[in-house]
Amino acid sequence: MSHNYLKLNSKIPQGSIKDKWENYKSTLKLVSPNNRSNIEIIVVGTGLSGGSACASLSELGYNVKAFCYQDSPRRAHSVAAQGGINASKNYKGDNDSVYQLFYDTIKGGDYRSREANVYRLSEISSNIIDQCVAQGVPFARDYAGYLETRSFGGTKVSRTFYAKGQTGQQLLLSCYSAMSRQIGKGRIKMYNRHEMLDLVVIEGVARGIIARNLISGEIERHAAHAVIIASGGYGNVFFLSTNAMGSNASAIWKVHNKGGFFANPCFTQIHPTCIPLQGDYQSKLTLMSESLRNDGRIWVPKKLEDAFLIRKETKKPEEINDEDRDFYLERRYPSFGNLVPRDVASRAAKERCDKGFGIENNETKEGVFLDFSSAIYKYGQEKANEIGIKKYNDIDIVNLGEKIMESKYGNLFHMYEKITNKNPYKTPMKIYPAVHYTMGGLWVDYNLMSSIPGCYVIGEANFSDHGANRLGASALMQGLADGYFILPYTIPDYLSRYVKDPKKISITHEEFEKSEINVKNRIKKFFVNKGKIPVDFFHKKLGSIMWEYVGMSRNHVKLSKAIKKIQELRNNFWENVFVPGKIEDGLNYELEKAGRVADFLELGELMAMDALQRKESCGSHFREEYQTEEGETLRDDVNYKYVSVWEKEENKSISDEIMHKENLNFTFVKVQSRSYK
Repeated sequence: MSHNYLKLNSKIPQGSIKDKWENYKSTLKLVSPNNRSNIEIIVVGTGLSGGSACASLSELGYNVKAFCYQDSPRRAHSVAAQGGINASKNYKGDNDSVYQLFYDTIKGGDYRSREANVYRLSEISSNIIDQCVAQGVPFARDYAGYLETRSFGGTKVSRTFYAKGQTGQQLLLSCYSAMSRQIGKGRIKMYNRHEMLDLVVIEGVARGIIARNLISGEIERHAAHAVIIASGGYGNVFFLSTNAMGSNASAIWKVHNKGGFFANPCFTQIHPTCIPLQGDYQSKLTLMSESLRNDGRIWVPKKLEDAFLIRKETKKPEEINDEDRDFYLERRYPSFGNLVPRDVASRAAKERCDKGFGIENNETKEGVFLDFSSAIYKYGQEKANEIGIKKYNDIDIVNLGEKIMESKYGNLFHMYEKITNKNPYKTPMKIYPAVHYTMGGLWVDYNLMSSIPGCYVIGEANFSDHGANRLGASALMQGLADGYFILPYTIPDYLSRYVKDPKKISITHEEFEKSEINVKNRIKKFFVNKGKIPVDFFHKKLGSIMWEYVGMSRNHVKLSKAIKKIQELRNNFWENVFVPGKIEDGLNYELEKAGRVADFLELGELMAMDALQRKESCGSHFREEYQTEEGETLRDDVNYKYVSVWEKEENKSISDEIMHKENLNFTFVKVQSRSYK
């Protein structure tokens, strides 16, 4: 593994950070409306970032080809985002501002994100809310009719706009309706149930993709003037995560294999409020929105014997008095309390469970309580006062409080009860950290273009905005900012080169031919192989290696072991994996999974290599060797204030990847130790 400072230009504009984006836009080349219909753009992925890019670019007049592996863009995993979307509108008058959102995001990412990109995101955030309201998103409103907000981890202001506990779904539906209008006009050609299996690069420039029709099994060639990757994150490398079962890293991994640089692969977010694991045969984890931490208090019993009795189910949590409960986040972080950032809350939960205070009766005894009784009582009292009830008893208060909680989080409480058969209005929720989001992704410049000209990467698929830890409610913000408000400005600068000669590359070009042969050979390899072991076996095995050695806490020995184990598992996979059926069958879900797991088996190794070389603790990357006496992260700004950018050379293995460094320069914000105490 060799290092050198980045030979790529990140294209960050000169000048004051407040004026960078505004001034930069005036330097970008344009494509006139009458020329746009001659230009074709491929978009891979139709979640919030891909969908908003499709809608915006086709509205501008470009021809868009949109690809998703689901049966409809409405099924994109963005639909699962619950808690809300950040914007610095300061509706609450609590002194929020563009700067405050920028500062919280930089600090939340533990000073490992690109300053200029984060400031631009904060600037744009308010436009997103206006756009979504105009599209009909039913955001919650307060008594006066203004848009309502709530708080999320890592902030001291209320800036998260929400639609009950289904914000992602409502945003995706509005985005899909904008897309549908353009599909109706014929400006977007929709390819549902298609999976991108390779990026076609001609003379160093991205000019198309090879896709597989997942219904017929046909391998198709698609050419365009630019390719946009919006395929989401790679959390499913851990097998058990909050991601949809189909979420995968194949699109970004194909770009990486074709020379697209991969940045910060080890930065994986662990979400603190997931329903704990129940057994060996579970195939995914369920997220309970971080917004619940606004009104929920997190605790474990103070006494080990109480924790033991709760696990045995001979004592109920409601029977433990407040003085015998350890509200450990409020104790350790009095300034932020239950609203510390996700990485901090997750590690604190792990620390308590490691000491034996876990409350869930699963194999690992891991779980903590998220308790709403205080909030229910407080809201009930306020409501009783508001409606003028002078004499009330506790039952009346609780009933009133539960109604208010229902209006804020009803669908989340309902979902929890459906899964666990426990009523969270009456008994605390059980939660534990789980893999959620990935901050790493393909490297992009300020224009959101990867190191391959003509290949753009947006949303969770790129690395650009969240550093070492994403603040809650920022994923929806970044996805929509990229698709609605950044890409439509930056991509014409590149596309303007095709105005004089808009001819598309022919799909009979030898690079298309070569790519298609490679794709078909790889598929053939799965069937020729006479293995006996199903794909899921390898995915689970990889997941347990990743969680144990590259999970919430890491060290040199664990990471070195992980690399060796993943290499062995990968060899075993290619020798012994079993894919049923025949190539000509077409529809074959096991074949889809096999291709995705093969990519995870390579990406997992790169993640461990990246974590091994980063000898510091920052954000979600916690190296046990680098921590303070209180168990907090210990950054090394002298040696590691950079983005690690990995380059894969053709026909070389993962262990031969070259690491470049993009230095992070902070001119507008002071780099300091990150404290939430």
